Amino acid sequence: MQFQLTEEQLAVREAARDFAQQVCKPGVIERDSTMAYPTEQVRQMGELGFMGMTVSPEYGGSGLDNISYVLALEEISKIDNSCSVIMSVNNSLVCYGLETYGAEEQKQKYLTKLATGEWIGSFCLSEPEAGSDATHQRTTAEDKGDHYLLNGTKNWITSGGTSQVHLVIAQSNPDAGHRGINAFIVETGWDGVEIGAKEDKLGIRSSDTHTIMYNNVKVPKENRIGDDGFGFKFAMKTLSGGRIGIAAQALGIAGGAYELAVAYSKEREAFGKPISHHQAIAFKLADMATDIEAAKMLVYRAAWLKDTHGNYDQAGAMAKLFASSVAMKHTVEAVQVHGGYGFVKEYHVERLMRDAKITQIYEGTSEVQKIVISRGLLKGELYV
Repeated sequence: MQFQLTEEQLAVREAARDFAQQVCKPGVIERDSTMAYPTEQVRQMGELGFMGMTVSPEYGGSGLDNISYVLALEEISKIDNSCSVIMSVNNSLVCYGLETYGAEEQKQKYLTKLATGEWIGSFCLSEPEAGSDATHQRTTAEDKGDHYLLNGTKNWITSGGTSQVHLVIAQSNPDAGHRGINAFIVETGWDGVEIGAKEDKLGIRSSDTHTIMYNNVKVPKENRIGDDGFGFKFAMKTLSGGRIGIAAQALGIAGGAYELAVAYSKEREAFGKPISHHQAIAFKLADMATDIEAAKMLVYRAAWLKDTHGNYDQAGAMAKLFASSVAMKHTVEAVQVHGGYGFVKEYHVERLMRDAKITQIYEGTSEVQKIVISRGLLKGELYV
């Protein structure tokens, strides 16, 4: 078993950390308060190759491994999770889905722009009545011969207001159940695509989350991904890898809160010495460090399994389940270490605490992760 990072992976981590500290951190509190989209930060992520990290250079990507990807995502998530979720969706769901399952024409037309950050992509699966149960899609795509007619509503869409391309999951044959679901590439500028208001969220507030309505949108047949009826499998396979990205985000949130807590505990004095010298605080830091290290092993292992073409379904679910729990638990503890200062925006930890909660919800709730894990366990697939 190898636990050392390569020189290239270390360089990627360092570049991401520098970017987070120098570009994302300035103004992050104000962007969070005003829900201002991080336009300049996203533009620079594209220039640095962070928007298509694992995509082949043939299509404009960085051609890196998944370990490098989660390292970069982890560092950016320590500072600005609005940036990291935009990066995660574009990489894990949109670019990965297109490169793995898209036709060559689709890759040339769309992936080349998405991987460079010239365009931003969104993944449109959730609906008002289809969240965790993705099999019951109310959005329909009626086969009209040379095109599909798309109608329906998608909600909780990250980058919904800024993306140029949507990957939309819709039902084409209700009688076939989930085998009648298809996945489509839809452009924002097409007639009938309507973007709803930006959601006012607890955390990741400067990322743009919208409801999107599709009213008689004509989708060319060549914009269907894969064979007829492949859509549900496409969504599940793509989300399985996406969970590794969210696990890395949760790991970064926990790590960012831990770093702030350690630094503050060394500066703040009580009863004549730094509070880090008091066992009550020192033990909190020890628990944080141990849980974060355990989460790191799960996240990195899941990314390694994906790199080596292993079965990462359960590993990704385990990583997301545990890392999101660690993020929620220890951002609360980081606020506690800061005392009253942790309750104000200036010290950053309250924002990380708010950001942490969504990692237990999106791209599969913690309860859904337990379903995935238990199914694999009962099939004997857990360590295959």
